Amino acid sequence: MAEKVKTVSDNKKARFDFEILETFEAGIALTGSEVKSIREGAVNLKDAYVVFKGDEAFLHNAHISVHKAASYNNHEPERQRKLLLNRNELTKIASKIAERGLSCVALKMYFKEGWVKVQIGLARGKKNHDKRESIKNKDQQRETQNALKKDRN
Repeated sequence: MAEKVKTVSDNKKARFDFEILETFEAGIALTGSEVKSIREGAVNLKDAYVVFKGDEAFLHNAHISVHKAASYNNHEPERQRKLLLNRNELTKIASKIAERGLSCVALKMYFKEGWVKVQIGLARGKKNHDKRESIKNKDQQRETQNALKKDRN
């Protein structure tokens, strides 16, 4: 049986600015109005990153817009949200961040079997020459795809 996954938001800027070394899937603690806003696609992960406080991980700077119909029961758009990971994953991520000086960024938010999930990644920042190389590779792939399309027609 195939899992139903519906992507809500994808952080393309993180993949451009960082070299992603390892990814993890995390649940996220949300309020009802936040889930409704996410279902509408009103999410921006552009500057979202993960911070560890004690033994817990929190998602910072993830913007989930206010739900119009939620009235007085609304949420703050950029509040910190607790990530739900098991103990082994938490210690693994925290130790790699402390040991190697890596960052942990939010890559994607999606629904998986009705639950909101966040894909986070251990990342190393790219230098400007690495970014230029990424642009060059992307252009080459686009050109080869266009050439293949022309050959088919």
